[in-house]
Amino acid sequence: MNDLNLTPTQLLAALAVLVLLLWVWRASARRAKAAADAARSGARLLSLTGRVVAGAGLIAGVQWLALTYPGAHWALRVAALGLPALFSSYTLTRSLTVTTVDVRRGGRR
Repeated sequence: MNDLNLTPTQLLAALAVLVLLLWVWRASARRAKAAADAARSGARLLSLTGRVVAGAGLIAGVQWLALTYPGAHWALRVAALGLPALFSSYTLTRSLTVTTVDVRRGGRR
């Protein structure tokens, strides 16, 4: 068969290339994980924004109907203005209150 004759310099260069490839692979995996975490938190914010806009549209529509309806009783108008105020204050309080910290270091919680 063929004999493989490598000098110590060639072995050292091959080892350096192997270590470099391993280092690049690990760095790309970390970068991909960080990008996935950032996308996840961005989607969470977008989801909250969508729910707030949809809720605001629903509240504004109900209030508009209650206030423009000619035969609306005063209790209906108070309910149309008071109940959405309670819901929106609850939602704002809940969304602005920090309940957990989502910081991960080293892949552990």
